[in-house]
Amino acid sequence: MDSMEKLFKSLSTYQIISLSFILMIFSGALLLMLPFASQGETALSFLDALFTATSASCVTGLVVVDTGTYFTVFGQLVIILMIQLGGLGIMTFATLFSVAVGKKINLQERLRIQESLNQGEIHGVVSFCLRIVRLTFIIEFFFGTLLALRFIPLFGMRGIYYGYWHAISAFCNAGFDLMGNFNSFSGFATDIPLNLVITSLIILGSTGFTVMSDVIYKPKFSALRLHSKIALLTTLFLIIVGTIGIYYMESTNNLTIGGLTSGEKLLTSYFQAVTPRTAGFNTIPIENMRQSSLLLLIMLMFIGASPASTGGGIKTTTFAVVILSIRNMLHGNNDLVLFDRRIDNTFVYRAFVITVLAVTWIGVATLFIAYFEKAAFLHVLFEVVSAFATVGLSTGLSRNLCAASKIVLILTMFAGRVGILTFALALTSRHRVGNVRYPKEKIMIG
Repeated sequence: MDSMEKLFKSLSTYQIISLSFILMIFSGALLLMLPFASQGETALSFLDALFTATSASCVTGLVVVDTGTYFTVFGQLVIILMIQLGGLGIMTFATLFSVAVGKKINLQERLRIQESLNQGEIHGVVSFCLRIVRLTFIIEFFFGTLLALRFIPLFGMRGIYYGYWHAISAFCNAGFDLMGNFNSFSGFATDIPLNLVITSLIILGSTGFTVMSDVIYKPKFSALRLHSKIALLTTLFLIIVGTIGIYYMESTNNLTIGGLTSGEKLLTSYFQAVTPRTAGFNTIPIENMRQSSLLLLIMLMFIGASPASTGGGIKTTTFAVVILSIRNMLHGNNDLVLFDRRIDNTFVYRAFVITVLAVTWIGVATLFIAYFEKAAFLHVLFEVVSAFATVGLSTGLSRNLCAASKIVLILTMFAGRVGILTFALALTSRHRVGNVRYPKEKIMIG
């Protein structure tokens, strides 16, 4: 016991976060392999169970079997539990449990909570953690009730189960659904109430708990913290650009939205512009979208959600800092200033590192899967970015992958959920700050 405790203390925060997800994934995989987790006579294979558990725990939504028809209620409950745990994070639920049993949370544990929630300071992390849980359950219950009221006329009393199940999946930006036959919400493309409820859940989940908390206590935009302003404006920009782009590129595509009215096209385009913010639901067949539209979705997926949210991607603030830093350099400015606030160069450097690591991982993963599979390059890239950004949108490629490609996507989903920088730091030794600073020398760049 002492040796285990010493081993645990020797691990860095990044390694503990990664290890918590690994334990949850393998536990979920074992549960999904149980005979009564699936409806067929044959239990799910270990690799497919591992893929599904990773996708659920990392709130991705990529699937190799149909969730609505393959799994029993037990299997579906295991998946939704992993989605809830993965969306909020193991550290959040561990904190909730510690508070419930009256356990005192020490400084080391508070530092781990701070890192897992991506908070800038340690003060108030426990109360913030509890606020996250309370806010999550309120949002999921409210919107789950609205969905249940919509589903009851269609599915009877099972609509209640469907309503709350999909509310959790949507708020956690997981993209898993119970509609069956890999159709997602394609049967509800013109259903205004369902579209608005699902997109509202996705936006709230992807905005981030830090931003939501800030907005609740400071309703005026001018009073918000700089982080919240950047996250909200970038989110709004991406949704508008995505909606307009999909509307005009798919308006004449009869395989997607070409046969709809103008209002229905706008609604469907809006839904499909919101879901790449790492949710993964779709109301139109993704595989039938034009290549230009798929490329737009790839860009939206790559950027993803905001920090301290249930979503993935490089994050909205990272994207904003990189773009604005490039503009700054082109204008010859040394400091990045937004809303009369200067962003420290440490965060600018971190944003570029995350972006480069993400591009590198996606490039290597795409290379491997393109080698293993006989598929169109854009479809392979789409699947990899969807996995990395924990989105779950698919052109159908995931269902037909070989074992090697599934392993690549499993690792990609894991790296995307824990954070590419956290994943990289977890593989290295503890960070040490050196006391020696060497002389500077110029090199030629560009």
